[in-house]
Amino acid sequence: MLDVIKEEVKLTHKYIGKNALDKKVMNAMAKVPRNEFVPESYREYAFDNGPLPIGHGQTISQPYIVALMTDLLQTEKDHVVLEVGTGSGYQTAILSLLCKHVYTIEYVPALADSAKARFERLGYKNISAITGNGYDGWPEHAPYDGIIVTAAASHIPKPLTDQLKPGGHMVIPVGPAHFYQELELVVKKDDGELDIKKILGVAFVPLKGEHAETEDETEQAESGREETNDENEET
Repeated sequence: MLDVIKEEVKLTHKYIGKNALDKKVMNAMAKVPRNEFVPESYREYAFDNGPLPIGHGQTISQPYIVALMTDLLQTEKDHVVLEVGTGSGYQTAILSLLCKHVYTIEYVPALADSAKARFERLGYKNISAITGNGYDGWPEHAPYDGIIVTAAASHIPKPLTDQLKPGGHMVIPVGPAHFYQELELVVKKDDGELDIKKILGVAFVPLKGEHAETEDETEQAESGREETNDENEET
């Protein structure tokens, strides 16, 4: 699996701006057993570089995308990270090896409950998980050093950028459900302005429970964007 991720990085280097991902990210990818995070009926495909269904209309993203999003977050050991979209908990587990604590929110109660049980069974201690509307974030534990969103939003949610520390990174797929989406890197400047860079074309399931877009959010999201990349990756 790791060799395939490395090859994908080389193939997409002109979009992601690097020829290799951070070694600590690749080490975390090597340590987390992906087969523990997919349904039993799909375990023979657990280490393939592709998305897999996990029930309730949701998927576990392909390993390359998980690694890329984690790399873009630039997580440090003392960081506190918010994840929107727990799913089966695979991305959460990867992050837990790289930072101090992960707060994660899942909209589907059944997925949230199974993920929490899985974290306990596998011994991941630095994760707090709840069921809720990820669009609103988890303000009680803000601000966060990093925020990662594992479902496609129609726009960048203002509640999430409000909960991001100055200098913090947010990685989020943006675009309409079941149509062209782009993975975006959002960096919050010291003055609160957002530097937004489009990384790669992707295909994520839609973010559930998000609020209606407002004009202010649209203007804020559009103001800092860099040019579009046309590479498309399934997640």
